[in-house]
Amino acid sequence: MAQPCTFGIEEEYLLVNLGTGQVPATPSPNVIGRCREAVGEYFAQEMFRSQIEVASPVFANLFEAREFFQHSRQRLRTALAEEGMGLYGAASHPNTAWLRQKPAAAAHYRQLFDDYRHVARRSLVNGLHVHVGVPPGCDRMQLINRLVGWLPLLLVLSTSSPLWAGQSTGYMSYRRVICGEWPHMGLPEPLPDWNAYERYRALLQRTGSLAPDGDFWWAIRPSRRYPTVELRICDGCPRLEDALCIAALFRHLVEHSVCYRHDLATSNRELRWVAQENYWRAMRHGRQGTFIGVHEQQPVTAEGWLAQLQEQFPLDSADAERAFEHARQLLRDGTHADQQLQCLAQAQAAGLGSAQAMQAVVAAGACN
Repeated sequence: MAQPCTFGIEEEYLLVNLGTGQVPATPSPNVIGRCREAVGEYFAQEMFRSQIEVASPVFANLFEAREFFQHSRQRLRTALAEEGMGLYGAASHPNTAWLRQKPAAAAHYRQLFDDYRHVARRSLVNGLHVHVGVPPGCDRMQLINRLVGWLPLLLVLSTSSPLWAGQSTGYMSYRRVICGEWPHMGLPEPLPDWNAYERYRALLQRTGSLAPDGDFWWAIRPSRRYPTVELRICDGCPRLEDALCIAALFRHLVEHSVCYRHDLATSNRELRWVAQENYWRAMRHGRQGTFIGVHEQQPVTAEGWLAQLQEQFPLDSADAERAFEHARQLLRDGTHADQQLQCLAQAQAAGLGSAQAMQAVVAAGACN
């Protein structure tokens, strides 16, 4: 049995007007104050004034994570409702006026907007981030190389951003398309070990490509603050059980990979090519895509790919069993991206106008 690892979860949310479904450019200080009071030390302001984050404590199991986020989401919904506001958890808003959004006041965020201009302004998107702790002495870049091939499958399970600016984008995760406009935000560089990571980081800092305190925003990265690997590829999940499923699957992957010494990702360049191709297919097609098996390198459905994951990393805990069962359900019945598209189609079939149809989609993206 793999050694259990602790983990933490970060969720990003947009604040929306309950009457219009729109994201206000400048929510009142009272709204943000209520959010801060609702979750206390776990509250963080994100890069837009109407975007917040909840960063959890360290968990030992899914029960603790479920209890924390059930309570924090409920407290936020209650506090916001008193101000006529709601909590929106899908990765993209279907039709908000993103050009009107204002950056948060912190100097760090203002610098991002100065440096990246239109790319930063367009990044009104929510992500799900999962930290998993690793034991001392673990080379986190070698670990990341072992995990990277499975990341697109986790993206598939989280997809929740098919709509943008009032249009169906043709992508199930348009958020990751937007992420691709930033530097250092795709798949991690194929660095063989921690020494190579430090040399790469020093090179970018020496040449002015990365600030001394700068960070990479890769789809998975070694955290600079904690002894963890951080999953960043996933869309935000309005449904809490979806987020918990992904967190548990990622934790399961790390637990089974942390002591595995043969580094397939660096010994076989083709696996890197496969990961990049699967990443694009996950963004574009979600669960309906045909993927390339990580080891067999043959076409496989998303459900077949999940079965390969279970075969490669056998179930050894109740948390893992529940996570795989929920993942199978998502691939069978649809992710939140599928739900949004279905909601839009039903609203249009009922004769609703564009604004009303989009408002129905916003309601579907509210955090449960």
